[in-house]
Amino acid sequence: MAQKLVILGAGGHGRALIELLRDLGEPEIAGLVDAAPGREAVLGVPVLGDESVLPGLRAAGVRLACIALGDAGLRLAAAARLAALGFGFPALVHPSVVRARSAEVGEGTVVLPRAVLGAAARIGRFCIVNTGAILEHDVVVEEGAHCAPGCVLPGGVRVGPRALIGAGAACRPQVSIGAGAVVGVGAAVTGDVPPGAVVGGVPARPLPAE
Repeated sequence: MAQKLVILGAGGHGRALIELLRDLGEPEIAGLVDAAPGREAVLGVPVLGDESVLPGLRAAGVRLACIALGDAGLRLAAAARLAALGFGFPALVHPSVVRARSAEVGEGTVVLPRAVLGAAARIGRFCIVNTGAILEHDVVVEEGAHCAPGCVLPGGVRVGPRALIGAGAACRPQVSIGAGAVVGVGAAVTGDVPPGAVVGGVPARPLPAE
């Protein structure tokens, strides 16, 4: 019997995960869980209610979950709540991903279509590697980080926990992006980015906090 999985989050990332799971063919999607009112189904998958339905799903034999929340803090907090209920978190890697045999992908991490994971790349728990992102050899992406569509991380780049690399951004080899840092869309990072910093532009420079 195929295992069943519940998706937490019915927004855009949730839709992306529905398509990913359909392309994989398994596990079977049991439904979506979302606190927003008024949603009955997303892409034909039923919205089962808010998180109050999770204990019942677990009791009914749904053993797996995926967290479809873009915000890293919310994603990690939700993962902790669901883990306490006994859910497991498979790594979901789209069939079109170019993945070196030595690349590692942590639990609960999602790797979307046409991404590249190079030799000895290590992707931590509950990360998002979005469509077309290129993570080359020896790249390390730590827990909860998000590599947005089309970003390019060449050899030896390290991305700290909960950091965000914006769409189309690129880094010089071997740079370090600190925990919780944000690299803006299309930025060119030529040096290390401190924890919590927000940088953007070409070359990337600190941006004022909003």
